[in-house]
Amino acid sequence: MEIVWYGLNTFRFSERGMASVVTDPYPPEVGLTYPRPRADIVTVSRNTPECSYTRGVRGPFRVFDTPGEYEVGGVFVTAIPTIVGPKKSPERNIIFHFDYDGLTICHLGHLDRVPTQAHIEALGAVDILLVPIGGDGGLKPAKAAEVISLLEPSIVIPMRYKIPGLKMSLGSLSRFLQQMGLEKAKPQEALKISRHRLPSETEVVVLTPRVE
Repeated sequence: MEIVWYGLNTFRFSERGMASVVTDPYPPEVGLTYPRPRADIVTVSRNTPECSYTRGVRGPFRVFDTPGEYEVGGVFVTAIPTIVGPKKSPERNIIFHFDYDGLTICHLGHLDRVPTQAHIEALGAVDILLVPIGGDGGLKPAKAAEVISLLEPSIVIPMRYKIPGLKMSLGSLSRFLQQMGLEKAKPQEALKISRHRLPSETEVVVLTPRVE
C-alpha cells in the first residue's frame, strides 16, 4: 500500500491489483495544484468546492459522496455521515473507511468535533487515520488528539494544515506535534506500508505534499 498526500484533505491510496482512491480533490483556487492523479474511486466528504474538484482527477472513476457501503476493485468503502458546523445551520460531513484486504484507512474529512460513540463503533478497527488538525472548519490540535485517543490507530497522518502556497487560513503542523508530545517529525514523500508491518503503538507520520 502506498499513500501520497497532495495537501488539504487530498490523498491517493494505491495497492497493486486493487482500486486506487483519491480523496477530497481541491481546485487550483486554493493556491495548490496537484499533478492530476488517476483513480478508480473519488470520495467527497463535504459538498464544498475545496473537496469536490473531480475534474482534477483522471479516470474513469466512481464518485462516492453519500453515506453507504460500496465495493470497487477489491476495496470495501464505508461512508458514515456526521454533522459539522454551527447548530443553527449544520452541514453533513462524511467519514470514509477503506478496507484494503484487512488494512484499514479512515479519512475524517472536514470533521470538526469528536465523533459520537455510535460513530466510533461504526468505524470499527482503524489502522491508518487521516485527521484534520488546522481548524478553519476542521479539528484543532487538541480535539484531533482526543479523536486519535478514541480510535487508537497504528499510524496517524495529519492533514488540512498550513503549507507553502496555500491561500487558506489554517493552523500549523507544529502545534499538533506539540499536542502529541513530539518536538518534530521528519517528513517523507509517501507512506509505504502493509498490515504485517504496522507499529505496535500509535505513530505520527508526516507526509510532504506532492504538488506542482
